[in-house]
Amino acid sequence: MDKKLLLKSHFHFIGIGGIGMSALAIGLLKKGCSVSGSDLVKNDETQNLEKSGAVIFTSQIRQNIDFVISKFNNKLINFVVSSAIKPENEEFLYCREKNLSIKHRSEILAMLMRTYTSLAVAGSHGKTSTSTFLSTILELCTRNSSSITGGIIPIYNSNCHLENTKFLVAEVDESDGTINKYKSDIGIINNIDFDHCDHFSNLSEVISSFKSFAKNSKKLLLNFDCETSRNNFYSNCNWSNTTVKNVAYAIIPTEINSKYTIGNYYENENLISSLNIPIPGLHNLSNITAAIAASRMIGVDFVEIKKNIKYLKLPKKRFEFRGQIHERSLYDDYAHHPNEIKETIKLGRLLIQQNNYNEFQKNRLIVIFQPHRYSRVKQFTEEFAEELSKADVIYVTSIYGAGEGNEDKITSKIITDLIYKKNKNVSYINNYYEVTKNFYELTQKGDLILNMGAGDCHNLWSILNKKNY
Repeated sequence: MDKKLLLKSHFHFIGIGGIGMSALAIGLLKKGCSVSGSDLVKNDETQNLEKSGAVIFTSQIRQNIDFVISKFNNKLINFVVSSAIKPENEEFLYCREKNLSIKHRSEILAMLMRTYTSLAVAGSHGKTSTSTFLSTILELCTRNSSSITGGIIPIYNSNCHLENTKFLVAEVDESDGTINKYKSDIGIINNIDFDHCDHFSNLSEVISSFKSFAKNSKKLLLNFDCETSRNNFYSNCNWSNTTVKNVAYAIIPTEINSKYTIGNYYENENLISSLNIPIPGLHNLSNITAAIAASRMIGVDFVEIKKNIKYLKLPKKRFEFRGQIHERSLYDDYAHHPNEIKETIKLGRLLIQQNNYNEFQKNRLIVIFQPHRYSRVKQFTEEFAEELSKADVIYVTSIYGAGEGNEDKITSKIITDLIYKKNKNVSYINNYYEVTKNFYELTQKGDLILNMGAGDCHNLWSILNKKNY
């Protein structure tokens, strides 16, 4: 869509408050389009959109569609949905009945990507962190980059920074099979894992969707350390944190602690420099290596990268320190897949081991986990139990369904029962208000508390503070 046609267009987002939908809505506003949207939940994203000029509805009824059609009757109106919007949604149903122009969010992102030199970040885990690191490096080193991601990037304090720039960093999602819609100048595959059991039946289907993405990428950047990626794709642009042999870009760690990672950076097996990276965790080192590699592929000077590496920060909800309440430290993390939980718990252990905690008191690693989607719990029950049991104390809350049906009557109890066989310090707690109500009985001074999940669990810090502990 060219610029003139874009300015003559109006976009109405059904479910505008989601992190991905709101990013696109902000981007279109910045491009000069008129935007409206509906969501049943008010949040920071809907409030920011309203302040920026979007028309926001707090209901999802057919009258909203009639209002949009009458108010913007001089424009080409596009109604935008994500895969989270169910067919029975009243607005969506009404749009189909009236044969209105309905577009999937992936089509809008793909349209925006075509107007830039685009760097698309894909993968089962670490997309938002990699997008954040890459966005930060390109912003500081080129001042000529935009971003649309699935998380809040600290340097922009937004999930969307869309300007008239050369480059665009775009986080692209494989969860609903729409990853084949994106064409990029550089496609980045962080890793490939079986997930999104509501859409994919097995790992082969996931791999197939990534193959479509790879085919649509002019250049492909691959994680050589991921066995699935390495065995199913070929690219002469790859990265590693375990070897420099046959790898284009590598950072081999020499020191890892709870505050930073020091490593030797290589290109094509040649040692370039040592790097001091202000982010802990091997999984984060992989994401940072990908960001540096992608930056080098588009010609960013390594000297500039090294100078600005100290400004890297994790996006929100990625091992985000929320604060202390009576000598209990609380961290939020988005981990909702067993492999993500594994890395987050390892990082929590590292913090406990290396920080100066009270030597007379055993410091415990407490996990509060909100499972995300019934289909995921059903598929990975044993894997969840295996990884969660590695914490000292585990509290599992009700499953956040994310709009899924629960025909199989799946509950969190199947996870807690399995954990109990490995670690007796596990309990089911219905919701976060119960956690708050019994906070002092559930925790003790010196605890490091990991609050994990992809649902509404990250409200815990706000709920705790309202109790005025």
